[in-house]
Amino acid sequence: MEWTRAKRYTPYAKWSAGKLLSLQSEAANSSYQMRYHIRPLSGLLNDPNGFSYFNGNYHVFYQSFPFGAVHGLKSWVHMQSSDLVHWGNRGLAIAPGTDPKSYDNAGAYSGSAMAIDDRLFLMYTGNHRTPDWVRIPYQCGAWMDKSGKVTKLDHYLFKNPAQFSEHFRDPQIMKHNGSYYCLLGAQEKDNKTGHLDLWKSADLKDWQEVGTVDFGVKNAGYMIECPNLVFVDGKAVLVFCPQGLDKKIADYDNVYPNMYVVGDSFDFEHAKLVNPSPLKNLDDGFDVYASQCFNAPDGTPYVISWVGLPDSTYPTDDEEWANCLSQAKRLKMVHGELTQEPVEAMKSLRLEDQAVKTANQQGIQAQTGNQYELLVDINANQHGSLQLAAGDGQHHLDLNFDTAAGKLVVDRGQSGAAVNPKYGTQRMVSLPAGRDLKLHVFVDHSLCEIFVNDGQSVITLRFFAPEGNTAVQFDNDNVKYQAQYWPLQEM
Repeated sequence: MEWTRAKRYTPYAKWSAGKLLSLQSEAANSSYQMRYHIRPLSGLLNDPNGFSYFNGNYHVFYQSFPFGAVHGLKSWVHMQSSDLVHWGNRGLAIAPGTDPKSYDNAGAYSGSAMAIDDRLFLMYTGNHRTPDWVRIPYQCGAWMDKSGKVTKLDHYLFKNPAQFSEHFRDPQIMKHNGSYYCLLGAQEKDNKTGHLDLWKSADLKDWQEVGTVDFGVKNAGYMIECPNLVFVDGKAVLVFCPQGLDKKIADYDNVYPNMYVVGDSFDFEHAKLVNPSPLKNLDDGFDVYASQCFNAPDGTPYVISWVGLPDSTYPTDDEEWANCLSQAKRLKMVHGELTQEPVEAMKSLRLEDQAVKTANQQGIQAQTGNQYELLVDINANQHGSLQLAAGDGQHHLDLNFDTAAGKLVVDRGQSGAAVNPKYGTQRMVSLPAGRDLKLHVFVDHSLCEIFVNDGQSVITLRFFAPEGNTAVQFDNDNVKYQAQYWPLQEM
């Protein structure tokens, strides 16, 4: 992913170890810091990369600039897990080249990974700048062995062809019928037209362009980032981030959306998604972008997302750290619709089972703490507000529901410090009218993930409530519901 605010870069060597330790301490001690999600040790975390399964473990890397909440010189940090929930930090995996002639001398940008024999192949965009600050996007490769050692290739794989601008990046590596394929985001030379571009190779060395992908949308904005093709219960699902998309084509509220299209299949030889659905938002909340998907060796499809947005700021910027990754989610097709659900291992974080009584309707759990899981089933034909992060009588995160009319509105406008109010404080999803509403809520300090009706919709957001606001309550005594609550341990 490219960041428009990134200027010239300060080499890592210019920063002191003392400065880094100070930043790490500030991030670790922040009341807003997540505890059971992947979060930065210091500085900025953005795109997930290389989401994969290799050598008996799941792997994900994230782009990092550890010296502040700015989009500086990007590297990849390696995270590893046996269950997609308990992630261990394996340290720096890909650092930008220090030689001015390096293909990634201005940053290791986004990419993907795939297990090949006894190694993991990493493919990423090397952000190269000439002495005159002209960008050349090289698609680069590296191998990671079973010990976690990463060795970069000494050559680039390919770069942007003549019809595309310098915005040509974020490769997803795949294999189909014995050949390797790579899907990238691209922009035409006119700087007005975005594409997905497909490439093919027999040996990971010689790459040929197949062509731009036909996925049913003629004008997808001025640039497309972070493309992923994943297969879900026999369907081909294309996930990507269009920038500058006309809201007449697909409705969205964030500065840029993270969207998907479902097809019956994908034609690799002709770069075509067969019988594509309309564009839909992958997440109906405020802060999801740059999601990365993959099919595990048994075919199970998973997704993980960056919880942050380009060209946006967050209250923790003042603490010199920013952003996190979402929890990993399993993808399914249910009655022809894409759903997302927590992976089974999320249950292993539960500390104790606390059944919530209905005697005191307004107090689901008097004080929940700041990291918990909450299941709430609200009866049909109810309306009101479920308030999270309440307690001081002034601030709360509101889940406004009307199960008679079929509507859920999440409003963070009164939750605390403002978060990008330019793009609104509310997000709405439609519900089946006259039916029960099931909410599966995960809160991790300043992060909230809401699974609606078994993942038919997911609403992800950051919120920055006063530290003591930990109560959960309804706004009236008449709501009929059943609920269950678990405090969650740290990852």
